[in-house]
Amino acid sequence: MFAFTVKRILQAVVVMLVISFIGFAIKHNFGDPIRDLVGQRVTAAERSEIRDRLGLNDPFPIQYARFLRDALHGDLGQSYFFKKPATEVIVKKAPATLELVFCAAMIIVVLSIPLGIYSAIKPKSLLSKFIMGGSIVGVSMPVFLTAILLIYIFSVELHWLPSYGRGETVLLFGWWDSGLVTLDGIKHLIMPSIALSSIMLPLFIRLIRSEMMEVLESEYVKFAWAKGLKPRRVWLVHAFKNTLLPVITVGGVQLGIMVAFTILTETVFQWQGMGSMFIESVERSDTSLMVAYLVFVGIVFVLVNTLVDIIYGLVNPTVRVAGRQ
Repeated sequence: MFAFTVKRILQAVVVMLVISFIGFAIKHNFGDPIRDLVGQRVTAAERSEIRDRLGLNDPFPIQYARFLRDALHGDLGQSYFFKKPATEVIVKKAPATLELVFCAAMIIVVLSIPLGIYSAIKPKSLLSKFIMGGSIVGVSMPVFLTAILLIYIFSVELHWLPSYGRGETVLLFGWWDSGLVTLDGIKHLIMPSIALSSIMLPLFIRLIRSEMMEVLESEYVKFAWAKGLKPRRVWLVHAFKNTLLPVITVGGVQLGIMVAFTILTETVFQWQGMGSMFIESVERSDTSLMVAYLVFVGIVFVLVNTLVDIIYGLVNPTVRVAGRQ
């Protein structure tokens, strides 16, 4: 298990190096941050002096090596627009995005498991057909359209929920600006969380259903039926337990993807998180902040998937054996 873990960690480091290289290459070729930083009245000589001071005239390998050296110390560059370290800007915006992803993930877990199990147990029932039909619609609808429909129904027509912003928040631990501890903050979280969960919820319902139906046809489940075990025990202990392995694997990948997919959700709901921050950085050619965001999302994605691989290796020893071959 130790060798398996070390191998996965080394793979994660290589992936992070690739992500950082791609992100920095985009920064090196995306727009001119000096133009947006100083305006039109600054002369060409003054602009060149500023570029020299910021190290933007250095060759690409030198700039990238300097970026890696600083990144190892937690410094992902200076935001040109906010005039602050990019890490500080991301840390300030991260709680909004992470709380949104957390709530969306909870909705997915709470709904996909019972709906997927029921659809597998009774595939020909009317409710199962309705669930599968709804999942097809959910997969087909883009997240921004789901968000707009939610706003129209629950904010414009019914006036039940607020349509934008984070609402009332409370500062926790001196830096975490949370909306989960106030009623107003929770109200503002409901629609964005539902919209974000609509991306992955149909996928997980269909995944759990298909895996569960396959497991229910296996020999050990048939043997459990033959022993006269109660249906609930067969479904939840023998069948669903063995369905979880592929679900955990896919869930780890999709959790990292959801962090990146918050861009559209945050834009529609004016949610001041990392997604809206990234859009602002693109509009203002704040390339340092763009790269810092890409690296941060990459770190989250790699950490989650590495952790899932390790957990998978603990649960299923055959993965470790296959990895050594």
